[in-house]
Amino acid sequence: MKFKKLVLTGAAGRLGSYLREPLSKMCDELLSTDIAEEIGTLYPGESYARADLAKFDEIHPLLEGADMVIHFGAIVDEKPFEELLGPNFIGSYNIWEAGYQHGVRRIVYASSIHAVGMHKKRDFIGTDAPHRPDTFYGLAKCFTEDLGSMYWDKRQMESVHLRILSAAQVNNARALGSWLSYDDLIHLVTRAIDTPSVGFTVIYGVSNNDRAPVDNAKAAFLGYRPKDNAEQFAEAVLADTPAADVTDPAEMLQGGPFAAVDLGQSGLAQMTIVDDRKKT
Repeated sequence: MKFKKLVLTGAAGRLGSYLREPLSKMCDELLSTDIAEEIGTLYPGESYARADLAKFDEIHPLLEGADMVIHFGAIVDEKPFEELLGPNFIGSYNIWEAGYQHGVRRIVYASSIHAVGMHKKRDFIGTDAPHRPDTFYGLAKCFTEDLGSMYWDKRQMESVHLRILSAAQVNNARALGSWLSYDDLIHLVTRAIDTPSVGFTVIYGVSNNDRAPVDNAKAAFLGYRPKDNAEQFAEAVLADTPAADVTDPAEMLQGGPFAAVDLGQSGLAQMTIVDDRKKT
């Protein structure tokens, strides 16, 4: 099925860079947006509009005529609440409300494991696990999941919330369970778009890892069947990894380093994320 118009927020980000090309092939018009000045060479059918998620009057016109929004725009780290309020909280409201006013059918949202980051990894939580945010960043994900649920219940506007664990190169022991490859990310977003009916759905964004700490069984109807497995990196990663400290929240909880930092303090600063965004 080919759509008339899709909108991608966060198009200048690392994950957005891998989504632009496949999304452009799913529609006649892909409108990519971010706060960056530009995003490189555009794909056939793609246009770019600079806009601030926190400003409704900038977001509202972009969604006119859109079938769906793939909402990946946000500050992607823990920050003081006041810094996250505009892009991560108000920005989500602006997307949902503008989408509703324009008759958008569905929103596919980049949620995060940090919405449930204070759950223990050993509990192997499902998609119905109660919210336990590990940070203000995770709280914004909880807010947006609840926003999507409310707009479905009250206004029959569909949404799929992708609780991404870690879509980055596997260079630490946690990532052996949490890795989401870019190919599996594209497959996940595609299934969230082309499944005929989704209502309000939550699904974990994780590859087919032997050590995955979450259960997607209740979202199986989406047809997401990841192919990649982080176990291929295990020998090299574990050779350089000391024994786990079972008293360290970063080791034992779903949120990893985000579960251990103080509120408002960067979680990414405790990680080694390689910026390998796709170049155009």
